[in-house]
Order: sequence, then C-alpha cells, then structure tokens
Amino acid sequence: MVRTVTVGIDGSQESLAAAGWAADEALSRDHLLRLIHVRSYDTDPGARYVEPEERRRWAEDTLHSAVQHVRGTRPDVRMETAEVRGDPVEALVTAAGETDLLVLGSRGLGGVTGFIAGSVSLAVLARVSRPVVLVRALRPDENEPVGTAGAIVLGLDLPLASDDALAFAFGCAERYGCGLRVVHSWSLPPVYGPDTGGALPMLMEEVATERRRELEAALAPWVEKHPDVAVGRQCRQGRAAQDLVEAAREARLIVVGLRHRSSRLGAHVGPVVHSVLHHAAAPVAVVPHD
Repeated sequence: MVRTVTVGIDGSQESLAAAGWAADEALSRDHLLRLIHVRSYDTDPGARYVEPEERRRWAEDTLHSAVQHVRGTRPDVRMETAEVRGDPVEALVTAAGETDLLVLGSRGLGGVTGFIAGSVSLAVLARVSRPVVLVRALRPDENEPVGTAGAIVLGLDLPLASDDALAFAFGCAERYGCGLRVVHSWSLPPVYGPDTGGALPMLMEEVATERRRELEAALAPWVEKHPDVAVGRQCRQGRAAQDLVEAAREARLIVVGLRHRSSRLGAHVGPVVHSVLHHAAAPVAVVPHD
C-alpha cells in the first residue's frame, strides 16, 4: 500500500501554503503527496449560473496550479491529484481516513499574528481519527514561511498524556533534526479554593511536584526511544492555551492532542485546541486520540 500525505486544494493562497508544507512533509517521510480538490457546486447557490464544463475546467486549473506551485520549489516530490464531488467535510473526512496525514490551509488574520480555522476545518477535526495539520499563508510582512525553523512544541495534557501526540511530536522532531519543547500548564484543583491561607504555598508545591513527576513518567519511554531528540520541559502553573501559544512563537510546528468525543453536534475541538488554532502563527498538528 502506497503511503500518502494528503492536502486539500481550493485555489486559495492558504491551500497553496498548505501544499508547500505537505510537500516538504511528504519528502521527509518518503511518502506520495496527494492533492485533492472537492467540487461542492451542488451546495453553492452561485453554481447554478456556471456551466458544468466551466466547473470542470476550473477544478482542473485549480489542481494544475497547485501542482506547478509545488513543482517549482520541490521537483523531487512524488505527486498525484484527485477531484471529488460532494460535501467538503464528508470528502475530507474520507480522505483523512485513507492517508497518513491530512493538511489543510487556514485563513490569515492579516497583520495580526495567527489564523482562523474555518467551519470546514473545525468540522473535519471533530470527526477524523488521523492527524491533521493546519497551515496559514505567508503574510506580506514576513520574509519566509512559518514552520521552516525552530523547535517543535508539544502541548501535553496530564495525567492522561496522549501516546499518539507524543509519538507524532517525537517522530517529527527526529525527522526534522530539531528539538522538542514539551509544555504542560496546571492549576490548583477546585477543592483547594481561594481561602487556603498560609497553606497555599505548600499546596502549590505539592501539585507542582506531582505534575513534574507525571510529566517525566510520560516522557520517559519516548526519550529512551528517541535519544537524539533534545527535549525541553515547561511545567508550571498557568493557562494551557495562553502558555502554549506564547511558547510556540518561534516554533516550527505545534502539536496538540484532541480527545475523541461521542457527539457529532458542534465543533467539539475543546477550548485549548480551539484557542491554539486561532492564535498560533506556526502550523498546528492536531492528533486525535481516545
């Protein structure tokens, strides 16, 4: 079976940026790069004014432009293209189940650092079981794409650390030859409350010690498996989303886990993942897990 990295193409600058990132990833993994374009004209009110042949030509041109964009700087990557008709979310969820990694573009916020994950991306994230990476386009004031240097930043939830997210982050760091920075932010359990008086410092140290122990226990097997990856730790009291975004300002890639939810109603990506997707500048890898 041919192993692939799949990228969604819609003709936007964001999807071209995603295609470039996906091409680099495919090369680093020695995988085939698959460019997929979803034709959803049946759900687009404006489609009734476009002839079917014109729709077909536009789809072909969109994929051709993406191929040329990738070939211009990455001539060695192996590629194939696919055109699918139907609902974009359904098509991308299906594509995600048939690939090792799905890559999507995200709309930039102009001069403000970060990007907005659109409704399609959020809906896809809520339903996939494979990793998805969201990539934003280069801003006019930037000289080089985000995600080509720096360390990988992994946001880790404790005590139930995701082995899938750890495996993804360590694997990327080893392939890229870069460091890995693991970030965990904790807060005092509600039972302690605000009226703990002089016991507060002792309680904070107790929780901090336990969290550091849990972090080392979670990292131990992966550090042993990947001895060449330099691992930094940030384990402190704070707000997970804010600390993760701040830690990832110069990151090459941000990795976050996403616990599966049973309901399909709503986005269900969780407040930390949602915040990182909207405010981080670097590409964000979302790794689903049970």
